[in-house]
Amino acid sequence: MAKRKQDKTRTDDRRGGGKAGLPASYPWYLANRPVAAKANLDVFDKFTGKVATRVPLVGAADVRKAIVAAYRAREAMAAFPPDARRDVLEHCVRRFGERHEELALSLCVEAGKPIRDARGEVDRLIDTFRIAAGEATRAPGEVMNLDVSPRTRGYRGMVKRVPVGVCSFITPFNFPLNLVAHKVAPAIAAGCPFVLKPAMKTPVGATIIGEVLAETDLPRGAFSVLNCSNEDASLLVEDERIALLSFTGSLLGWDLKARAGRKKVTLELGGNAACIVDADPGAELDHVVDRLVFGAYYQSGQSCISVQRILVHVSLYPALRKKLKQKVAGLRMGDPRDEKTFIGPVIDEDAASRIEAWVAAAERKGAKRLAGGRRKGNLVPATLLEKVPRDSDLYRREVFGPVAMLEPFDDFDQAIDRVNDSDFGLQAGVFTGQLAHAMRAWDRLEVGGVIVGDVPSFRVDNMPYGGVKHSGLGREGVRWAIEDMSEPRLLVVRDPPGA
Repeated sequence: MAKRKQDKTRTDDRRGGGKAGLPASYPWYLANRPVAAKANLDVFDKFTGKVATRVPLVGAADVRKAIVAAYRAREAMAAFPPDARRDVLEHCVRRFGERHEELALSLCVEAGKPIRDARGEVDRLIDTFRIAAGEATRAPGEVMNLDVSPRTRGYRGMVKRVPVGVCSFITPFNFPLNLVAHKVAPAIAAGCPFVLKPAMKTPVGATIIGEVLAETDLPRGAFSVLNCSNEDASLLVEDERIALLSFTGSLLGWDLKARAGRKKVTLELGGNAACIVDADPGAELDHVVDRLVFGAYYQSGQSCISVQRILVHVSLYPALRKKLKQKVAGLRMGDPRDEKTFIGPVIDEDAASRIEAWVAAAERKGAKRLAGGRRKGNLVPATLLEKVPRDSDLYRREVFGPVAMLEPFDDFDQAIDRVNDSDFGLQAGVFTGQLAHAMRAWDRLEVGGVIVGDVPSFRVDNMPYGGVKHSGLGREGVRWAIEDMSEPRLLVVRDPPGA
């Protein structure tokens, strides 16, 4: 049923019209259809600083139109057959595969993501839609035994899950494809119409997803993809026609929750992830170091589960410190299009300046820099420090950049206490060869996920993902998101008298 539609506004037909290999401009999507721009938003190449393309900038009236269209589509989306939802999602899988390099380039340009990381994110976009396609026809439900007393004999109960209705999605800049996918794909599988607002700094990936969805026969009004100011986006938070708000981003999410009224809210708001390296790490030290480097510095540290704090048993500290320092110092920084680049630009110069200021403030308080130099615009070298004061911003807050900190510990329980000494609790990593320590970490670490034998940056797109404390509430991961986007509906049937 997911037939491809031809439309003169498709970016396939405009490819090569803009700089950096992207089209000169994109439309926005209202009720499944492309709409030309009335006002434009410049999208910058994060490495060169030049305008790479433009997307439409819409206002509150357009946001309202999108909400109205989604609200009118509720029944049609709920009635859209599960196999048809699956077909839509499988169509997306095919098209994303066909446009793999184009999607990777868009990430490279709009997010400054090194090309190898960009290709990896496209792979995960495809995985997420593929997983959702598998879930679309897997209808969860339950047959209940209601014969719990003489009063209830002859009654039968059945529970199915039904779509909650209209969803609003607000996504951040750091994963412009896969964090969109983790909202959009489950919504389609669940049968929920939605309005999506991507980050204004990285709107291209979400627009391409909208373009592919527009090729399908989803019910009219099933989706809109738009770019607007935070002020105009307030309707996506406060409008009572919306049943669920899913927000990924900064601690601003808690304010949005307070304004959301009666709607369901899911939040993923970041962290300052820690990784424990036990006296017996359960792996060769070189492997541990390789994984720590990946976890701390991939995507230039702009991940909510980037390794920020590394706690190492005193017996291993000197050796690991030496190996890690050498490895970090050798990471190549530069043009994200270069296949050899590991560290690309952070999202903008303001972010780079903040990271630099936090490092400098920690050094003034006694921190020692082991690797890393001066920033160049929004290029921040991979930085490693030790002796970072635990009351510094660098230690307490989310750096969201290519910076990690080393500290020794004597006792495993002491390390767990230090990990928990944080306002955040998204994921934590533990390298240990002792099963008892692995289970103790799972029992005691105040996080949404404990990763044993690897860094906290590990994520598979079908696993439950989310945090506690300031890190948010609710879980992503396709099946878990579908659960949030649906609700139980009970049917009770009484046997006829005398039956």
